[in-house]
Amino acid sequence: MLKNRNVLIVSLIAVVNALGYGIIIPILYSYSQKFGLSDFDNGLLFSLFSVSQFFSTPIIGRMSDKFGRRPILVLSPLGTAISFFMAAFAPSAFILFLSRALDGITAGNFPAAAAVISDSTDLKDRAKGFGIIGASFGFGFVFGPAIAAATVGFGTNVPFIIAGFLSLTAAVIAYFFLPETNEHIGEVKQGRLFDFGKLAKAVFDKNVGPTLLITLVYSFAFGMLIYVFQPFSVKALRLSVNEISALFTLFGAVGLVTQLFILPRVVKRLGEKKTFKLALFLLALAFFGMFSTRNLPFFVGLSILFGLSNSFVNPLLQTILSKETDAKSQGSILGINSSYMSVGTIIGPIAGGTIATLGIAYPYLAGGICILICLALTSRILKAGVKKESAF
Repeated sequence: MLKNRNVLIVSLIAVVNALGYGIIIPILYSYSQKFGLSDFDNGLLFSLFSVSQFFSTPIIGRMSDKFGRRPILVLSPLGTAISFFMAAFAPSAFILFLSRALDGITAGNFPAAAAVISDSTDLKDRAKGFGIIGASFGFGFVFGPAIAAATVGFGTNVPFIIAGFLSLTAAVIAYFFLPETNEHIGEVKQGRLFDFGKLAKAVFDKNVGPTLLITLVYSFAFGMLIYVFQPFSVKALRLSVNEISALFTLFGAVGLVTQLFILPRVVKRLGEKKTFKLALFLLALAFFGMFSTRNLPFFVGLSILFGLSNSFVNPLLQTILSKETDAKSQGSILGINSSYMSVGTIIGPIAGGTIATLGIAYPYLAGGICILICLALTSRILKAGVKKESAF
């Protein structure tokens, strides 16, 4: 029961965190206009979060191995709350940029939350545990935008204030209710908190390298989709802002249902590796279909297929990685994985914007090709076994 309780608490923390992010993401662009930011400036503003997260996630993951999960999951939401309050009362664009950097640094707590799942579940139940925490994030991203829409009329900074208090709530929950789950505190191999050389070499590790490479290529494809989805919807499908928001809500709702009810059943029947391959295959079909269609009902159907298959990928990536490294290094490897994901989401939109100059739908084609590369790489995962002592 204690282990189930840990998963429940971390999932609740994830819900609260995701609500905060779900609240601010839909309004950040319009909020930034009061500071006179251009579209290029906004691109930098959004990228700054991912750049900061790239550096913070391996550090926070490693710190959770050295000092425990609980301190990280208390302090990190506090930093995120400060960043939201800074944005709410920012007197200048510089403070707004600073708030996004701080948010990126402190948002690297996901490896610690994921490590709690690794600590608290048996191998056979791990995919289900990651699915639950993924669904918790999905829940937040479904209802966060609705909260923003309902409160922004009271003041453009009100949603940021609400998001700040939600982050404080996450810290309180972690402090009072989450026990320490790391039974190997301080046993992680000694080394620098941020080791760029090790981060770069990790992709060549015989155990985790192929999985990390899949993370990088997959997140690169996802980054291209994040870029192209809105301009394609406006220019090719003639959708309004509300209709585009409804599609994002649809993604979240499909993800929530998938990770709560479908993922555990499919994994139980097929196993992690076969399920992962199937999800990537369906994801590639969604990308290629989006490239080919200009029909709205068909595009909505493809969006549902995308939301369904995409909801399998992240939980299974984390499950596979957790099985490819030892118990002492769960936070470290999940932190490295998050950094690879950040790299993809930094360069993906830039590449998508460049490719879109050839045609507005071409980033979908490039994304589909990337997913096929990921599918080819699955033949190399979960093969070598876990080292007796991890390099991480």
